[in-house]
Amino acid sequence: MPDCNAILAHLREGNFTRLAPVMTSQNGDVPRIVQRHRDGCFADHPVELAEALSCAAFLGASEALEYLLAASVRSDGGDKTGLNALHWAANRGELAAVQRLLRAGASLETRNAFGGTVLGAAVWAAIHEPRPAHVSVIHALLEAGADVHEAAFPSGDAAVDAVLAKFGARGSD
Repeated sequence: MPDCNAILAHLREGNFTRLAPVMTSQNGDVPRIVQRHRDGCFADHPVELAEALSCAAFLGASEALEYLLAASVRSDGGDKTGLNALHWAANRGELAAVQRLLRAGASLETRNAFGGTVLGAAVWAAIHEPRPAHVSVIHALLEAGADVHEAAFPSGDAAVDAVLAKFGARGSD
């Protein structure tokens, strides 16, 4: 396992972008993260394994995310960076990852290191680090039952505010 230690180190440091080649399929092969898991790289590293799920969510690496969830990695784990897998998927506008984590039972109301829920993090990201799918992510979170009052409203973005208002958000009077 020549890259096991490097993978573990990057996961410990939260270097998710450095792990993109490990999390995605190369030349039709399974992602290296899958192979490293099968090889036992994570046998004594449950914290790093949970971080691998957050990394897959951050990157929108569907195959790795599916594999890790099937390998019984908790959908709410991997929060050593301050955000767990669902927070990262929402932050990065990774709609498919958000939907998959919700189907796996990820909690909508878990607080991140900044005190916000997944919806709050998604709205913040939509304003400050906008990505094309953020409004769809926010809608999916609200459809799944996220507390609309956890989002800043009005947000300053008309599309975001329209979705929040549809689900009952009210501005301060």
